[in-house]
Amino acid sequence: MTLLRFENLHLAYGQTPLLQDETLILEEGERVALLGRNGAGKSSLLKLVAGDIQPDGGSLWYKPGLKIGTLPQVLPAADERLVFEVVAEGLAEVGRLLEEFHQITHQPPEQVDLKRMDQLHHELDACNGWALNQRVEQLLKRLHLDGEVRMSSLSGGWRRRVALAKALVSEPDLLLLDEPTNHLDVETIQWLEEQVRSFPGAVLLITHDRTFMQNLATRMLELDLGQITSWEGSYQDFLEFKAHQLEVEARHQAAFDKKLAQEEVWIRQGIKARRTRNEGRVRALQELRKQRAARLQRQGKADIQLETADQSGKLVVELKNASFSYAGQPLINNLTTRIQRGDKIGLLGRNGAGKTTLLKMLLGNLQPDTGEVKLGSKLEVAYFDQLRGQLNPEKTLLDNLAEGRTSVTINGKDKHVMGYLQDFLFTPERARQPVSALSGGEQNRLLLAKLFAKPANLLVMDEPTNDLDLETLELLEELLLNYQGTLLLVSHDRAFLDNVVTGILAFEGEGRVREYIGGYQDWIRQGGRFPPLENPDSKSKEPPQAAKTEPQVSKAKPAKKLSYKLQRELDLLPGEIEALEEQLAELESKISDPDFYQQEADLVTATLQQMEDVQGQLDQKMERWMELEAD
Repeated sequence: MTLLRFENLHLAYGQTPLLQDETLILEEGERVALLGRNGAGKSSLLKLVAGDIQPDGGSLWYKPGLKIGTLPQVLPAADERLVFEVVAEGLAEVGRLLEEFHQITHQPPEQVDLKRMDQLHHELDACNGWALNQRVEQLLKRLHLDGEVRMSSLSGGWRRRVALAKALVSEPDLLLLDEPTNHLDVETIQWLEEQVRSFPGAVLLITHDRTFMQNLATRMLELDLGQITSWEGSYQDFLEFKAHQLEVEARHQAAFDKKLAQEEVWIRQGIKARRTRNEGRVRALQELRKQRAARLQRQGKADIQLETADQSGKLVVELKNASFSYAGQPLINNLTTRIQRGDKIGLLGRNGAGKTTLLKMLLGNLQPDTGEVKLGSKLEVAYFDQLRGQLNPEKTLLDNLAEGRTSVTINGKDKHVMGYLQDFLFTPERARQPVSALSGGEQNRLLLAKLFAKPANLLVMDEPTNDLDLETLELLEELLLNYQGTLLLVSHDRAFLDNVVTGILAFEGEGRVREYIGGYQDWIRQGGRFPPLENPDSKSKEPPQAAKTEPQVSKAKPAKKLSYKLQRELDLLPGEIEALEEQLAELESKISDPDFYQQEADLVTATLQQMEDVQGQLDQKMERWMELEAD
């Protein structure tokens, strides 16, 4: 059964057409993946389907009574609302009534407004609200969510579950997913796959996670140059189809250009030829010129190259019986490992397991509580920061990269900064704009350009794949495969890990970090697994903490003797750190939204400044916490 049919769609922002007289049809039970480069209009098409925006032209038809649920890229706020109340919002007006009734029933008896409670009873009776209340309760149980927990106490992964519950509670016919795997660990991504696979309705999703897409999608839609191309089948099947399509398109364009060149030569012949020329042929030439002018040029591929430093010593870093605890919680327990020149090591684990801590230890920036760290010689380190802290949002792309230089040296050859930026698909006009005007994917591309212009023989990358389009992602894979130095990689992208790394350091619970040969699938084949999650239905009402941004802060008090004032400060710091981490994650999600930079410049600047301020506060709190812990 057809759920929606959009015909002759036209949508443009400024001079850039995102849709040119295109048709979109979605059928019941389909799981459709939407592909396209950054800026091609994927999120705009998703908003058009949701009814959040209207096209410039075309006809829209929805199945009568069609219900649409949306899982947005931005996580729900980490505020003081209860999980039950957030999920109930998915029921529109009935949800508002249930939310109010839920709040009243949790007040002390002496504060309850009995008249308002009686009124709510009648209103809920009239709209079948009690049955819908039961639906909320059942959904919370199925997704292992505690309705009485406050959003402020949940990590990003569990707030993603709450957002999914909100999208599903109305029992939609169509579910829209916009980059649902961003900032989720592997285990939570797999859980999300299971939930989407079991959803009985249709799904339209945008994702850069190729494994997630391959496991779920039954049809591919590519949005490119204002046109929608549909392909029945999996992502791998689509790649083969796409390669053939590009070959055919290149042949057609070459034949067109050859004919146009021949006609241009003919029209420029001498006076004698002009007297006898065919006016119909002249009109045909004019039409060819119009077609050539109107033909959008396909954006080229990024030409990514990496400046390599002189070789490091054979030994890069060695840990011997290294252990580290954080606020009484063991993160790394008795780890012995040796990383040598040319190794490409992936760090795998839940959010909050201790991956960043281990990275700092491997780089010599953090000493273990017990054990030894031995660094090799001649190390030149380049670090990719997923929070993009190395970019100044107020400066232009050119200033961020050049830092006063006119050229960069790549593999022994000087290259003008502007030409180097063009290798990363930045036009001269774009290069003179502030970083704050870039999308999340473009900022990641600029960060890669800045990183790769620095000589390095040890490359450290923390979640480099977020927001990158698939073509740039595959080019980055190829670059890292051919990289002669050493790579330390933190990523939850299973395909990326399989394609790049030669070994895995896996966090398997209680401080156990085990070493495996190969990538993610090799880890699975060798019996690798994460420890079981805490049962959310246990008698304890503590919220699940499986996906905390690391380091995960425990509220256990240290045994060290401090003055009352300092002890009080130390007791409060973990909660303050957690709140700042959640606020930072929320701001990062907001900024990574493709439409974020379409807002007014003042609002964009204020948000970026807020993120910088929160990061500064978090750094200060962390330094103070470690200072007090050491006393």
